[in-house]
Amino acid sequence: VSEMKESLRDLAEALAKCEDRELIEDFLGAILTPHELKEVTSRWALVRLLDEKMSQRKIAEKLGMSLCKITRGSQEYQKTDSPFRKMIDLYKK
Repeated sequence: VSEMKESLRDLAEALAKCEDRELIEDFLGAILTPHELKEVTSRWALVRLLDEKMSQRKIAEKLGMSLCKITRGSQEYQKTDSPFRKMIDLYKK
């Protein structure tokens, strides 16, 4: 297992153990640059809008995101056992 894969696994475990939303927000704001935070949050917004069945063109207008990036996200969302849909389902509970 590569160092990066192991670190990702450790990070996921730490986040999964945390039940304090404010602490997670503070942590992400501290560990990510403003640009990285914008990228991560816009991708989460993309997943949510895909789940709401918004058209790709409307998503592009709303988020200022390229159609290419939206198409890639849509393809991932449509996969069987998509992690995108699994996270959306957890979020909606």
